[in-house]
Amino acid sequence: MTAATDLAVGTVHEVVVVDDLTRTQIVQYAGVSGDFNPLHSDEVYATQVAGNPTVMAHGMLVMGLAGKALTDYFGDGRLTQFGGRFKASAWPGDTLTARLTITAVHPGEGSDPPSADVDVEVVNADGVAVFGGTASAQLDPPA
Repeated sequence: MTAATDLAVGTVHEVVVVDDLTRTQIVQYAGVSGDFNPLHSDEVYATQVAGNPTVMAHGMLVMGLAGKALTDYFGDGRLTQFGGRFKASAWPGDTLTARLTITAVHPGEGSDPPSADVDVEVVNADGVAVFGGTASAQLDPPA
C-alpha cells in the first residue's frame, strides 16, 4: 500500500506487465472475456481479410495489464477511477511496460482519505504507446 508521504508529483513507476505476449494469453483472454473477434484468434482472417501482420491482442487485455500495475502499486481496492484510450495494437511477442506518473497528490480533508492522480501509459519494446489513460487511487494517511 502506498502512503501519501511516499509520493510526489512527477514520481514515475515502471513495470513490465508482460514479457513476450503469447497467442495463448490472447486466446485465454478471449475465453474469459467472451470476445472471439477473429482479429484476435484467426490468423487467416487477421492477415488476409484485415491486412494485419498477425492476430492482435485485445485492447481490454492491455488495459487489464495496466490495471494490474496500478493495483500492485497502490493496493487492491484503492482505485477510484481508471480509464483510457487504445492508441496502437499489441501483437504476439510484444513486451509491454506500464509507466505510471503521479500528476497530483491530494492530502485528504475531513473524512476524505489522501489520494493521487496518475497518468498511465503502456508502451511496447519500441517505445510506442499502445494504451494511455488516467487513474486515481486512495492512499494511506501519513503515519
